[in-house]
Amino acid sequence: MDKLRLYLDLIRWNRPAGWLLLLWPTLSALWMASDGFPGWHLLAVYIVGTVLMRSAGCCVNDVADREFDKHVKRTANRPVTSGKVSVKEALLLGAMLAFAAFLLVLTTNAPTILLSFAALLVALLYPFAKRYVSMPQAVLGVAFSFGIPMAFSAALGAGEWSVAAIGAAVPPEAWALLVANIFWVLAYDTEYAMVDADDDIRIGIKTSALTLGSFVVPAVMAFYAIYLGLWAWLGLRFGLGRVFLLGIAAAAAQVVWHFSLIQHRTREGCFKAFRLNHWLGFAVFAGTALDLGLR
Repeated sequence: MDKLRLYLDLIRWNRPAGWLLLLWPTLSALWMASDGFPGWHLLAVYIVGTVLMRSAGCCVNDVADREFDKHVKRTANRPVTSGKVSVKEALLLGAMLAFAAFLLVLTTNAPTILLSFAALLVALLYPFAKRYVSMPQAVLGVAFSFGIPMAFSAALGAGEWSVAAIGAAVPPEAWALLVANIFWVLAYDTEYAMVDADDDIRIGIKTSALTLGSFVVPAVMAFYAIYLGLWAWLGLRFGLGRVFLLGIAAAAAQVVWHFSLIQHRTREGCFKAFRLNHWLGFAVFAGTALDLGLR
């Protein structure tokens, strides 16, 4: 039982905010692609698959960051960093979770399966990006947004194993949704990076919070504005209407609240803003699903 508790801690089982941040934009895209409720099969695949892949990502990330995490108060007691779970155990658990997610993808179609390999590659690259990229949150943004084109391919894809089949299943607007969602990830993960800014300076990790420096708060607000503006415009292009825009407005109201939390750049305020970001994503999803459901 002690080992099980360590494994659950490793995959952040008691902190669902991470997989909710992945889930809401993916479900929003799934509803748009399906023009309403996508069916129980795809809904189950994407909910369970999101939880599995986020959990697998935590395993890989903690292995990659185990030496850095020793020097950060908030992460020093993570199972791999503290030595309570070995590197081999963490990687094996991550591989098992990713394989389980892949088995779910196999129940969809060929274009979605092909896209899953690209999604896995980006997810594996992210933990190492902070060593070389000034704003590694952008890489995380791609990883956390890849469920969007995969949702479209699952809903609209045919059975052909080709790049052309992916192009036919995933319209340009879906890729634009991915780009828009990257800005949301930049916003909330920069808030997260602001929590550990002092520690990151000391140990030499690159983050958007450090790169943006004194402009970090207005930059986060700009990221939110770009995300919501693009998502609203694209939603209208998909035929969504007033109820969807109410969801966008509810999300925008939360952005104003987030400004009050992060404006003084305190650890507590920034962490609270990050931790509650999934409600912003839920507002957008709720507006999408209700708009389509009330037609």
